[in-house]
Amino acid sequence: MEIVSHTKNGIQVAEVVSNEIIIATIDDGGQLLNDLYYQGFDYIIILASQLNPDFFELKTGMAGEILQKFSNRRVRLAIVGDFDNLESKSMRDFIFESNKGKLISFVDSVDSALRR
Repeated sequence: MEIVSHTKNGIQVAEVVSNEIIIATIDDGGQLLNDLYYQGFDYIIILASQLNPDFFELKTGMAGEILQKFSNRRVRLAIVGDFDNLESKSMRDFIFESNKGKLISFVDSVDSALRR
């Protein structure tokens, strides 16, 4: 795993670069948040492919618990991927509602995340 650091409007942004799953469990999500938060990052960008597929099954509770940790710390999170073809209506609705706020966003590119 590599962290690419960006600064956007005075905000420290960590882009997680890896070809592997970085968040396999809820605890992994909390650990990533803690590690990057204490390094001074206010915004984290991660690819959807770096998340356990269970994250996108709302019944597992994984997405809710991980995203709540980010919200509690007031750390922004952007998840980059193609979400147009998700089969789960509840997940599409979850993404739609998340994108209305300022802390959690589901976007189609790192550039979109940095513009947000």
